[in-house]
Amino acid sequence: MTGIEAPETPTRVAIAGAGGRMGQALIAAALAAPGLRLAAATDVAGSAGLGRDCGAALGRETGVTITSDVDAAIGAADVLIDFTRPAGTLVHLAACARRGVAAVVGTTGFDTAGTAAIAAHAAAIPIVFAPNMSVGVNVLIGLVERAAAQLGSAFDIEILEMHHRHKADAPSGTALRLGEAAARGAGVALADHAVYAREGVTGARRSGTIGFATLRGGDVVGEHTVLFAGAGERLELTHRATSRANFAAGALRAALFAAARRTRGESGLYDMADVLGVG
Repeated sequence: MTGIEAPETPTRVAIAGAGGRMGQALIAAALAAPGLRLAAATDVAGSAGLGRDCGAALGRETGVTITSDVDAAIGAADVLIDFTRPAGTLVHLAACARRGVAAVVGTTGFDTAGTAAIAAHAAAIPIVFAPNMSVGVNVLIGLVERAAAQLGSAFDIEILEMHHRHKADAPSGTALRLGEAAARGAGVALADHAVYAREGVTGARRSGTIGFATLRGGDVVGEHTVLFAGAGERLELTHRATSRANFAAGALRAALFAAARRTRGESGLYDMADVLGVG
């Protein structure tokens, strides 16, 4: 967690989706992080983990029991970290706004209305919203924008991503963010140039489009490649995540960032470029 100074008083963190893969990675990271105190952990009604210590699967006794009482959990925290599903995240953010609690959102798959709802809640509280919280990916986003600007229209842009078989949305939020960066660099709007599927007789590739390809399988944590294909040469920029620990570490940095703004009475919508200072 280098780069963010730990506060004198520990920041109280609530973690949503505590029984999931990312939830467990966040709990493990929070227990080891200076300046943070695990204050609450939630999961959906019917989860097998409800009523159990949130560190049980890690072989740790934390004193924090997993609960489905979202309002009470958020009320015990300074900041919520949420990597769940869009519908649940929006319910959690509404509770954060009522309670004046900051939030870090790594959930992906929001539609336009969901993204607008997040922005509306950010008028009341500080929210860090990013589809990928690793340092490497956020540096990659900047590199992609720069490459698209410098290579120009002579290079075709394609984005390939792969995740584990359980991921519910496609393309990934990170792939979309990379597409947005490429579009900015190219000086176009992604919505007007994105191609998300190819099947059958598609004809020649339309110049200026940004293509997406999605792979799902196994236990792949996350892989993203942006290809710039020109005549006689190809540039590939790739990030491979081999552990969820890097996402968790980034989320904890974001939690300290958001909590500090809450302490100062600030609100607003931020991303990891703001947290990391790489924008």
